Amino acid sequence: MEQILEKRFKEIEQVLRDTLEQSAETISRAGKMLLSAGLERRGIFLFGNGGSAADAQHVAGELNGRFLKERRPLKAQALVCDAATMTCIANDYGYGQVFVRQLQANAGPGEVAFGFSTSGNSENVVEAFKAAKAIGMETIAMTGKGGGALADLADVLIEIQSSFTPHIQEAGMVVYHCLCEQVDNAFNE
Repeated sequence: MEQILEKRFKEIEQVLRDTLEQSAETISRAGKMLLSAGLERRGIFLFGNGGSAADAQHVAGELNGRFLKERRPLKAQALVCDAATMTCIANDYGYGQVFVRQLQANAGPGEVAFGFSTSGNSENVVEAFKAAKAIGMETIAMTGKGGGALADLADVLIEIQSSFTPHIQEAGMVVYHCLCEQVDNAFNE
């Protein structure tokens, strides 16, 4: 067990260092995009599958509530929480449309679509980014190394420097906590 712990801790430390070196500027740009949307009371729509769905919910919760400092709530919505809507859309239009239809129904130009996909190739996230572009939304993608199809669709690509899903998710949490802290701090300056 100790060998696994030591190995994984060393690996994630390197992933975090590599991600900071590679993506510090884009992470900052994503934070500014979220802050701008928050200040202007524009919506932030978050989505992903599996663990990435949990990440979307986590970030939406931090933005709706607060992260570390008191501030007014931001207009953030995780598109993964409404089982009736998701299963209706999946049944009638296919799973690739579960986020598309929700964006078409609820989002407007200038709002933010924030998609999470460790591969960058999740069909429903990719399709949601195409729909977001058609709506006139700004887009942020958080992916693993390479960015997959989302690399060509996102306005801001936060590329975690790993292809190992657990490390992408672990480092992703550090990154989105930093984004939430950046937003909190800006509201308190």
